[in-house]
Amino acid sequence: MKIAITGGKGGTGKSTIATALAAELAKKHRIILVDADVECPDDHIILSIDREKIREVEIFLPEFDKQRCLKCGECSQICKENAIILIKNNFPFLVDKQCNGCGACLLACPNRAISEDMQTIGCIYQGKPVFDTGIAENLILISGEIYVGLESTSPVVKATLDYAFELEDDYDFLLIDTAAGTHCNVSTALMDSDLALAVAEPTPFGKHDLDLILKLLELLKIQPVIILNKSDIGDIDLIKEIQSNHGIAITSKVPYTKTFLENYSKGIPITHKEISEIAQFLENRS
Repeated sequence: MKIAITGGKGGTGKSTIATALAAELAKKHRIILVDADVECPDDHIILSIDREKIREVEIFLPEFDKQRCLKCGECSQICKENAIILIKNNFPFLVDKQCNGCGACLLACPNRAISEDMQTIGCIYQGKPVFDTGIAENLILISGEIYVGLESTSPVVKATLDYAFELEDDYDFLLIDTAAGTHCNVSTALMDSDLALAVAEPTPFGKHDLDLILKLLELLKIQPVIILNKSDIGDIDLIKEIQSNHGIAITSKVPYTKTFLENYSKGIPITHKEISEIAQFLENRS
C-alpha cells in the first residue's frame, strides 16, 4: 500500500507525522519510508539515520554541434525553462543548471545539431534507524537529495521513488513524505498513491494551504484524509470549514506537547495514541 504524507504548508508537521507513523507501523510490518522532499530532506535526522549513498541521478543535457547548427533559435524558443539562450547571429549557449532534461530542444532542432549528453543533478540515499525500539530491522529509509543550485527537483523525486518501487515487493507499506506545496515535485511524489494523509494545522495559513492540497489530490484522483497536527493550538473551526467544503474526514487530531519537541531534538520519532490510531486506520485499509 502506497501512502503519501503531504500538505500544502511548510512546517505543519509532515515529516514528524511520517517518521512517527513509519516507526509505529514497523512494530508489526515491514516499512519503506521515502523522503521525497529532495530540496530539504530531514527524515534521516528525525530517525537518527546515517545514510549511505546508493546512486546518482542523471538527466539529459543538450550538447550543440556548431558545424550543424543553423543559429535558427528553435531550441531556444521551445525551452520553457529558458536554459538555452540565443543572441542574434550567435550560436546558442546553455545555462545547464536551468535545464530540466525534458529533451524538447533535441526534437525541435531542424538540422540535428543537438546530441545527448548527461548531467548529474542529485543522489539517492538509503539507511536504517539505530535507535533501540525493536523496529530497526523492519524500517528502511530512502531519501533523494538534489545538488545545491540546481532546479530540476522532479527528476530526483521520480528517480528516488523508482528506486523504492524496486524494493516494494519485500515490504508491506510504502510511505512517501512529500515536500510542502502543490508544485511539480509534490505532484510527482503523489502519483499512484493509494491514499494521502493531508497534514494540516488550525491556522489561517493552514486552512488556505490545506484547501490547495485537497484540490490537487482531487485532480490526481487520490483519496485524502485529514490529519490535524498541533490540534490544540489555533482555531480548529478553520479546518472544519475546509473539511465540510470538501466532504473529507478528519481522521486524527495530534496535539502539541513538549515531549514531541524533546524527542524531535534527540532524533527519536514521536509516540502518541493518535499515531497508533492512524497506524490502525491504515492497517484496516490495507
